[in-house]
Amino acid sequence: MALGRKGARRIVVDGTSYRWRLRHRPTYSQALCWSPCSYAVEHAVHPGTTLVVTTNQPHAGNWLGRPGNAVLPSDVADAIEAAVRQGWVPTRPGSPFHLNQSTGFSSAH
Repeated sequence: MALGRKGARRIVVDGTSYRWRLRHRPTYSQALCWSPCSYAVEHAVHPGTTLVVTTNQPHAGNWLGRPGNAVLPSDVADAIEAAVRQGWVPTRPGSPFHLNQSTGFSSAH
């Protein structure tokens, strides 16, 4: 699963370049605050396994007007470091690696 280049942002963590992307529009579940915001990260030069990070915030574009914090580059860097510590190898092909940081998220239903 490759990350589209359009809308992807570059970040360097520990000397390695990555690209990350947050969906501009929320999924239906995110729009109704049933599930939290998530974003994807991949190695910028040799993409392999995609990292999918689930946050503990609602998507900023949710339909209920619930406030949520923006995903900052520092948040992405922290998630990349945590995923690497947990065994994510970004250049190895395979299924997406999921990093669940949704502790504390309260669903709207």
